Amino acid sequence: MIRALTLLSIFIGAVGAFAQSAPAGGGRSPAPKAAIAGIVTKDPGGEPVKKALIELIAENQSEGGDYTAVSGADGMFRIEHIAPGRYHLFVERTGYIEIDKHRMHTDGRVVTLTTGQEINDLAIRLQAAAVVTGRVTDEDGDPMPNAQVAVLRQTYAAGRSHREQAGAEATNDLGEFRVAGLAAGNYFVSVSPPPDFKSLIEAASNISSSGLPNAQSAAPGEKGEKPVATSYQTTYYPGTRDRGQAASIALHAGDEFPVNFSLTPAPSLTIRGSVANIPPRASPAIMLQSRDFNLMLNGAEMHSDGSFIIRDVAPGAYTITATLENSSVPMMARQALQVIAGDVDGLRLVPQTGASVRGRLRIESESKNGGRFDSSQIFLTLRSADGEDDGLGAFAMGGFSNITHVGADGSFEWKSVPPGRYFVQLAGDLGPSGDGFMKSVFADGRDAGDSGIVVSGGAISLDLVASASGAVADGVSVNAKGEPVANAVVVAVPEARLRARVDRYRKTVSDQNGHFILHGLPPGDYTLLAWESVDGEAYYNPEFVSAYEQQGKALHANEGQRASVQLQTIPSGEDPR
Repeated sequence: MIRALTLLSIFIGAVGAFAQSAPAGGGRSPAPKAAIAGIVTKDPGGEPVKKALIELIAENQSEGGDYTAVSGADGMFRIEHIAPGRYHLFVERTGYIEIDKHRMHTDGRVVTLTTGQEINDLAIRLQAAAVVTGRVTDEDGDPMPNAQVAVLRQTYAAGRSHREQAGAEATNDLGEFRVAGLAAGNYFVSVSPPPDFKSLIEAASNISSSGLPNAQSAAPGEKGEKPVATSYQTTYYPGTRDRGQAASIALHAGDEFPVNFSLTPAPSLTIRGSVANIPPRASPAIMLQSRDFNLMLNGAEMHSDGSFIIRDVAPGAYTITATLENSSVPMMARQALQVIAGDVDGLRLVPQTGASVRGRLRIESESKNGGRFDSSQIFLTLRSADGEDDGLGAFAMGGFSNITHVGADGSFEWKSVPPGRYFVQLAGDLGPSGDGFMKSVFADGRDAGDSGIVVSGGAISLDLVASASGAVADGVSVNAKGEPVANAVVVAVPEARLRARVDRYRKTVSDQNGHFILHGLPPGDYTLLAWESVDGEAYYNPEFVSAYEQQGKALHANEGQRASVQLQTIPSGEDPR
């Protein structure tokens, strides 16, 4: 969340940094503020990096500002007149990735500054990013422009493994592509042909000299075979259409890894189905979304009786959506679909009216940890309980958006909510301490905090209570000798039954003194773990966590509680087995 704020505040931060450098008026000496300085170098080699952008983002925006600097030809930078507080520091340079001391990709570090403090020895390492480059051609060796090449990495969400896109590019007119800015690690590479680039082979074996299919020109008494439709399909490195057979590639710093694809037509699959419950004068529209690649497909062949055919479908996981156009009220059907090795027949989609989900949020604004809510900054989101939020965007039905703003009186509303099961989550700035959490969720008078809200049409009334007094866990991460460990990844992992709920985790990084703070813990049981470094977001993987759980510390968090703990940091690369 903090990293996302960077993009919005970078310009304001730069202006704020210059503004704060001016002395106070009236001839008075300004209160002493902090400063940081350091050097940005390449790893390996230690050469200075010029023109690196250093961003300092206040963790508590009500107390500190945002600041920026650019490294000089000697790699040095300095930021002055910094308000005391806790900050996230990021460094960016095109073609480079910031790494930690273990040469693993990092999303920045935390720095705590006190009044008048100066830190002059920050050493920041940048590593040359890797690149995947290559060319996509058809079976004749001709370039395939506008093919979509995706570089994917294995990660976890909602307790399940999935492949997340780390980078993507479309091929140019020569069929060439270049996906840059990749951190060292293991990746999968795929290519999907342009949605309208398909091959219906009109070979002599299928098309007669008269231009008619052989099935229509067969000899009397003989039944000709219907030509098989073929199309270009999503292909995985090193050249397989089976996702399970895809091979990973290992990228190292500065690699330019060549990956070439030659796509050949293959028998395509077909989805046949029908849309029921169509009101008069309404017409259905079908959308097919790949859950593997976040690619939207359309082009369904619709018939007047509501039946449809989608041709040239590659094997994979999809979400199919039917929406009704020209309907007096928005209606939609949405269903997960797995296409494996054969056609899908008899699919029946029954659009339903979207629900109105409205209610009121009551805020317990007095925080035992000093936090108060700013109602103008409170937003709510609906998150799919099945981890399938893709496809719930504005296109889905009647402009549905899963985020809504809370009014000054606490009222809120989502319109045209598609059927499904959802969790309600707080979003936005929840007071200066960031300790807010959703305390209770009642849907039509029933407790839905753990089970989620079931939406099936009609109207649902919500009664929400948020608290500004989430628990806080602070402490120090130390090594085996009891020495503080800077930049350790500290995670509060919820109890086993909630580990598919990403919103119940809390994560931070220890500062230069090994100190960390985990804000806004909802009441419950947690395991606190600290690692010197973690590959991506592996802590969302239940198997990964269970392997290290015995090295963590148990914490039962109560509302408003502040607990201090010392965590022994798990060394980088340690095998718990």
